[in-house]
Order: sequence, then structure tokens, then C-alpha cells
Amino acid sequence: MNTPQVLFVCVHNAGRSQMAAALLHRHAAGRVAVRSAGSAPASEVNPAVVAVMAELGIDVSREFPQRLTTDAVEAADVVITMGCGDACPIFPGKRYLDWQLDDPAGLPVERVRPIRDEIDRRVRALLAELVPATA
Repeated sequence: MNTPQVLFVCVHNAGRSQMAAALLHRHAAGRVAVRSAGSAPASEVNPAVVAVMAELGIDVSREFPQRLTTDAVEAADVVITMGCGDACPIFPGKRYLDWQLDDPAGLPVERVRPIRDEIDRRVRALLAELVPATA
């Protein structure tokens, strides 16, 4: 069985998509290949995102926003957009999901935690679909 490839996309690749990629990477433990990108990448990961992920023992401080490329979308089996609008290229045969989530940009840590927790819930559900538990 091939390893599922998941791409998380948001505008700046500094918040939601970084959290989603880090959470799926942790939970999947190598069973899923994970990437993230942005249509207009920021210069750094949102400091509040770094803080709330550190609370879970996940260090995203060394990550940096990546530009969304056609190759990244073509390589993915599942593309999850988080507010990138029509900037994300569409290819036949890909599964596209759009997760409507608040943008953590400019928000304090207290308001970023619930976004992180909702992403974590969705990531766990996605993982259960992609890699069903074996009995």
C-alpha cells in the first residue's frame, strides 16, 4: 500500500497549515507523508502558533513558510485548503477538502488554542480515514 500524501494549504503558511502539518506528522508516525504551503507565504511562522504547539511538545520554531507549487499539489493525494481561496490549483483525481477555520494571524495565544484544538480534532479524523486501524 502506498503512503498517503497530504498537503495543507493556507495563504501565509504561517499558522493553520503549519499546525495541521505538525499535528498530522505527529499522529501519523510515518504512516502519512505531510507537507504544507501557502499561496503568499509569510516570512516566519506565527509566534502564537509556535507557543501553542510548544504546549503540546511540538516544536515548529524551525519551520518556515513554503510557497505553494503545482508540483506539491500534483504529488498530494489529499489537498486541504484553509482559506487560500482560488489560489490553489485544482487537478483531477485529487481529493480536496476545505476546512473553514479562523486565521490565527494577530491573535493572542488564548485565541489560537481553540483553533489548534479544532485542527487537531480534524487531523485525527482524517488520519482515521486515511490509515484505518488494523484489528
